Amino acid sequence: MSTSFSVLLLLAINLGLIWLLIAAPVGRRTLRLTRVFSAPPSRIVALVSPLGAEADWHPSILSSNRLADNRVRQTFSYPDRRGEPITRTLAVSETTDIAGLACETRVVEDSALDASFWKNYVERRFLRPVSGGTALTVEQTDKYRGVAFLLFRYIQLRREMKALDQWLATGNGEVRGVLERPLMQVGLAVFSTLLLWPFFGLSLRGLLLSSMLTVVIVLHEFGHMAAYRAFGHQRVRMIFLPLLGGIAVGGRPYNSRFEVAVCALMGAGMSAFLVPPIIALHDTSSHMVGGALMVFLLILGAFNLLNLLPMHRFDGGQVMRQVFSTRTSLLVASFLVTLVILWVGWRIGLPAQMLIAGLAVFTVLSLIGAGGVKPRRALDPLTAPQRLLAGFGLYAAIVLHGYAIIYACDRLFG
Repeated sequence: MSTSFSVLLLLAINLGLIWLLIAAPVGRRTLRLTRVFSAPPSRIVALVSPLGAEADWHPSILSSNRLADNRVRQTFSYPDRRGEPITRTLAVSETTDIAGLACETRVVEDSALDASFWKNYVERRFLRPVSGGTALTVEQTDKYRGVAFLLFRYIQLRREMKALDQWLATGNGEVRGVLERPLMQVGLAVFSTLLLWPFFGLSLRGLLLSSMLTVVIVLHEFGHMAAYRAFGHQRVRMIFLPLLGGIAVGGRPYNSRFEVAVCALMGAGMSAFLVPPIIALHDTSSHMVGGALMVFLLILGAFNLLNLLPMHRFDGGQVMRQVFSTRTSLLVASFLVTLVILWVGWRIGLPAQMLIAGLAVFTVLSLIGAGGVKPRRALDPLTAPQRLLAGFGLYAAIVLHGYAIIYACDRLFG
């Protein structure tokens, strides 16, 4: 399998997975989960109904206060954009019959998210007595685009059931997710390396290349995480996605457009700091070590430069949407950045057909997932100095990674 075909196949697989995760027309779907708890119905009702006396049992709920007209205001431990606890007002409807209790909940107000986020969401909880305890069925219905958020809610629902079981047994509902554990992320990184190995050839050289790509992905995500920390996020983490790379997750929603721009830019920005030292080491290293450094520099530059393409879901697109405030300026800037990246590809000798095919793939990517979660209040706008800093930061990252690719190719293939 030729290198060109392998790269195109990997891009096609990534495109398909991204479409499935964030853009596939999943439509209206209902998650349903049932579990039997060894406790009487009255005890379970007090815990799982928002109107219950112990509705604040879960560690993520700081308080649950009943209001008029069967409404409940809950305060969560999750911080909003300014670090304050998120609050939600719920409309609750309960019915009781011979079969048990049914509870339906809708979100009518959220301190962090726009009301449109919750317009299709409804949660139903059914309790019925069974031999040895109470059967609880939870249904969550919403309209989805892509399966990523659907999977996230399913995982959260399973964790809630597990936390409730643990609370009944020990009085402690704190459940730590498996995915967030460092050992699991290391395992996923190794698994991703092995999945990428065939695309580079099933040889020692191919394993080295796939390992280098994994290291580059980790460095990229560390850059995002460092930016989150600089903006005061108390908890940041990385989730590794085999074949797709990694995702750095902050501890709260963004507060300003400048924060969005810097956190997106620092993925490539931190890697850009490595370009001069790697070049300096190459000039003083042996032939074998210098060759390995150049291969790593090429992978580093190519991965980060592609991430700076002005596509919606890419870091470059996120930065440019903050820096350029008008549609015309954004279109012009996007065209120029794309032209520069295509020139780098032409400069290192990539065939015109490959450049055109790559441009087509990334154009399709730019059409995927143009929407997003709308915050309740608009983000703080960029000031003129902030706009200048973010713009020149993007320029510097593009130049450094473009130079890294050209420098490495000239020494590897020149």
